[in-house]
Amino acid sequence: MNATRLATGWAIFQGLLIEALPFLLLGVVIAAAARWLAPDGSWLRRLPSGPLLGPLSGAALGFALPACECGNVPVARRLLAGGAPLGAALGFLFAAPVLNPIVLASTAAAFPDKLWLLLCRPLGAVVVAVGLALLLALLPERELLQSDLLEERWLRQPLSEVGLLERRSGLVGAMPEPVLPPATLVRPSLEELLRHTSREFLSLALMLVLGCLVATLVQLWVPRSWLLAVGGAPTLSILALMLLALVVSVCSSVDAFLALSFAAQVTPGALLAFLLLGPVIDLKLLGLLSLLFRPRGLLLTTGGAALLVLLIGQWINLWQL
Repeated sequence: MNATRLATGWAIFQGLLIEALPFLLLGVVIAAAARWLAPDGSWLRRLPSGPLLGPLSGAALGFALPACECGNVPVARRLLAGGAPLGAALGFLFAAPVLNPIVLASTAAAFPDKLWLLLCRPLGAVVVAVGLALLLALLPERELLQSDLLEERWLRQPLSEVGLLERRSGLVGAMPEPVLPPATLVRPSLEELLRHTSREFLSLALMLVLGCLVATLVQLWVPRSWLLAVGGAPTLSILALMLLALVVSVCSSVDAFLALSFAAQVTPGALLAFLLLGPVIDLKLLGLLSLLFRPRGLLLTTGGAALLVLLIGQWINLWQL
């Protein structure tokens, strides 16, 4: 029995890791290319910064990048480090895993007869992304972002907005400085770029391995059959499928095909909830997001995403049932 469970756990762990690593590598390569092509990040600071237009513009970037949630983390980190408006970076981070072309195509292939799902999944992803961006914007950046990311981000900000003391230590209330342009950075050499990219990939991969290990252990002790047992209850089914999305931690590029296997057993709102929550937060993704957000930011992301997805799922059940 122990040998069988160990073999099952190893198979789950391998599947999660092999599924996510290529997208993580793709995301790191895209981030490295952005750092080399535009080292000063000037184009990032031109993205809209409004409370709605910012997240929407970031979400729109997802249509051009074929990476799932794991691959979007290093790209979002590059957006934040390059000085992009916070709302635009967060909109990309939370919406792009659903809006990218691979996920849209896989959802259409898995559910060709569910037009409502094909429309509601991307729309729901945008609603969740905008809601989370507005929620996290309530926190000061020094309480939301990790210190190393914050320091790199503030180096791209004008001195009129972020003083020299704040750039290095996060101190508040530094004396105002004259208006100067952000620090100009030269294009890194290929050797330096490769060294930085390799270090970033290894850091992210380590957190991904830890996340996959946690997700594997939880899956071994929480059989998905328990969660699907309440599939017909309007509210319990949504909560159960949200928990299932957290546990299975499957990549957004293939989660539609997994959902297809139990779509007939659950309510429409629960099915959509599974497809919306997993790309935003799951056990595998927690480690990667911890390299961006402080614990308070992670807690707000998890709670906010869960509440928004629950409300969307309830609305879908009222409409479809």
